[in-house]
Amino acid sequence: MKFILMLAVALAGIWLWRTHRDAEQAPRRDAPPPPQPMLQDMVRCPVCAVHVPRTDAVAGRQGLYCCAEHRRRAEG
Repeated sequence: MKFILMLAVALAGIWLWRTHRDAEQAPRRDAPPPPQPMLQDMVRCPVCAVHVPRTDAVAGRQGLYCCAEHRRRAEG
């Protein structure tokens, strides 16, 4: 009889622990996925052939460059 009572208490404890654990994980499953990184247009520098984002490129008369030094070199 004592064995059955201990088994019942152990099973009740395991059941309570599992339901509590599932309740903690439920909000995490409903959370939205992390935002994806934004894709950017890449341009190629005609001097060194490095690709840089269009927003970081330096505009010149003959195109877009990776830095002011290469723009000066190409147009100078």
